Amino acid sequence: MEGEKQLEDCIFCRIALGQIPTKFVYEDENIAAFRDINPRAKVHMLIIPKKHIASLAQAEEEDQSLLGRMCLVARRLAEKEGIANSGYRLICNCGKDSGQEIAHLHFHLLGGQFLGIFAEE
Repeated sequence: MEGEKQLEDCIFCRIALGQIPTKFVYEDENIAAFRDINPRAKVHMLIIPKKHIASLAQAEEEDQSLLGRMCLVARRLAEKEGIANSGYRLICNCGKDSGQEIAHLHFHLLGGQFLGIFAEE
Protein backbone atom coordinates (compact mmCIF):
# COMPACT_ATOMS: atom_id res chain seq x y z
CA MET A 1 0.00 0.00 0.00
CA GLU A 2 2.90 2.38 0.65
CA GLY A 3 3.88 2.20 -3.03
CA GLU A 4 0.33 3.08 -4.08
CA LYS A 5 0.34 6.12 -1.76
CA GLN A 6 3.67 7.21 -3.20
CA LEU A 7 2.27 7.00 -6.73
CA GLU A 8 -0.84 8.96 -5.69
CA ASP A 9 1.35 11.73 -4.29
CA CYS A 10 3.78 11.82 -7.23
CA ILE A 11 2.86 14.51 -9.73
CA PHE A 12 4.88 12.85 -12.51
CA CYS A 13 3.14 9.51 -11.95
CA ARG A 14 -0.20 11.30 -12.13
CA ILE A 15 0.87 13.01 -15.36
CA ALA A 16 2.04 9.68 -16.83
CA LEU A 17 -1.28 8.05 -15.89
CA GLY A 18 -3.25 10.85 -17.56
CA GLN A 19 -4.72 12.07 -14.26
CA ILE A 20 -3.27 15.54 -14.86
CA PRO A 21 -3.95 16.83 -18.37
CA THR A 22 -0.64 17.38 -20.14
CA LYS A 23 0.29 17.89 -23.76
CA PHE A 24 3.02 15.34 -24.44
CA VAL A 25 5.71 16.14 -27.00
CA TYR A 26 6.58 12.43 -26.91
CA GLU A 27 4.93 9.35 -25.46
CA ASP A 28 5.35 5.61 -25.71
CA GLU A 29 4.44 2.77 -23.35
CA ASN A 30 7.39 3.48 -21.01
CA ILE A 31 8.34 7.15 -21.42
CA ALA A 32 6.61 10.53 -21.61
CA ALA A 33 8.03 13.97 -22.38
CA PHE A 34 6.46 17.37 -22.00
CA ARG A 35 7.45 21.02 -21.80
CA ASP A 36 8.48 22.39 -18.42
CA ILE A 37 5.90 24.80 -17.00
CA ASN A 38 8.73 27.04 -15.73
CA PRO A 39 11.25 26.93 -18.60
CA ARG A 40 14.88 27.85 -17.95
CA ALA A 41 15.77 27.99 -21.65
CA LYS A 42 14.03 28.52 -25.00
CA VAL A 43 13.64 24.75 -25.18
CA HIS A 44 13.04 23.04 -21.83
CA MET A 45 11.40 19.64 -21.72
CA LEU A 46 11.09 16.98 -19.07
CA ILE A 47 11.55 13.32 -19.98
CA ILE A 48 10.15 10.86 -17.45
CA PRO A 49 9.81 7.11 -17.16
CA LYS A 50 6.23 6.00 -16.58
CA LYS A 51 7.60 3.59 -13.99
CA HIS A 52 8.06 5.31 -10.65
CA ILE A 53 11.76 5.54 -9.82
CA ALA A 54 12.43 8.20 -7.16
CA SER A 55 15.82 9.23 -8.58
CA LEU A 56 18.79 7.85 -10.45
CA ALA A 57 20.13 6.66 -7.08
CA GLN A 58 17.18 4.24 -6.87
CA ALA A 59 17.50 2.88 -10.41
CA GLU A 60 18.18 -0.85 -10.60
CA GLU A 61 19.98 -3.06 -13.12
CA GLU A 62 16.57 -3.94 -14.58
CA ASP A 63 16.12 -0.22 -15.46
CA GLN A 64 19.20 -0.09 -17.69
CA SER A 65 17.27 -0.37 -20.96
CA LEU A 66 14.73 2.23 -19.83
CA LEU A 67 17.48 4.71 -18.93
CA GLY A 68 19.17 4.21 -22.29
CA ARG A 69 15.85 4.68 -24.06
CA MET A 70 15.31 7.96 -22.20
CA CYS A 71 18.65 9.21 -23.55
CA LEU A 72 17.69 8.27 -27.10
CA VAL A 73 14.33 10.01 -26.70
CA ALA A 74 16.23 13.12 -25.57
CA ARG A 75 18.37 12.97 -28.71
CA ARG A 76 15.31 12.63 -30.94
CA LEU A 77 13.55 15.52 -29.22
CA ALA A 78 16.65 17.69 -29.64
CA GLU A 79 16.61 16.87 -33.36
CA LYS A 80 12.88 17.59 -33.60
CA GLU A 81 13.33 20.95 -31.83
CA GLY A 82 16.23 21.92 -34.10
CA ILE A 83 18.81 22.12 -31.30
CA ALA A 84 20.78 18.95 -31.97
CA ASN A 85 23.45 20.67 -34.08
CA SER A 86 23.85 23.82 -31.99
CA GLY A 87 23.96 21.85 -28.75
CA TYR A 88 21.79 21.01 -25.81
CA ARG A 89 22.10 20.00 -22.19
CA LEU A 90 20.61 16.90 -20.58
CA ILE A 91 20.41 17.18 -16.79
CA CYS A 92 19.44 14.56 -14.23
CA ASN A 93 19.36 15.92 -10.69
CA CYS A 94 19.74 13.24 -8.06
CA GLY A 95 18.58 14.00 -4.54
CA LYS A 96 17.76 17.08 -2.51
CA ASP A 97 21.23 18.67 -2.57
CA SER A 98 21.30 18.53 -6.36
CA GLY A 99 18.12 20.56 -6.58
CA GLN A 100 15.80 17.64 -7.37
CA GLU A 101 12.36 18.96 -6.42
CA ILE A 102 10.17 16.04 -7.51
CA ALA A 103 11.00 12.55 -6.28
CA HIS A 104 10.50 10.89 -9.66
CA LEU A 105 13.43 10.35 -12.01
CA HIS A 106 13.42 12.88 -14.83
CA PHE A 107 15.77 14.41 -17.36
CA HIS A 108 15.71 18.09 -18.23
CA LEU A 109 16.41 18.72 -21.92
CA LEU A 110 17.52 22.34 -22.40
CA GLY A 111 18.68 24.24 -25.46
CA GLY A 112 17.91 26.83 -28.07
CA GLN A 113 20.36 29.33 -26.60
CA PHE A 114 23.85 29.50 -25.14
CA LEU A 115 23.62 27.82 -21.75
CA GLY A 116 27.04 28.78 -20.42
CA ILE A 117 29.77 26.64 -19.01
CA PHE A 118 29.78 25.06 -15.60
CA ALA A 119 32.36 26.77 -13.40
CA GLU A 120 35.11 24.56 -12.03
CA GLU A 121 35.25 24.56 -8.27
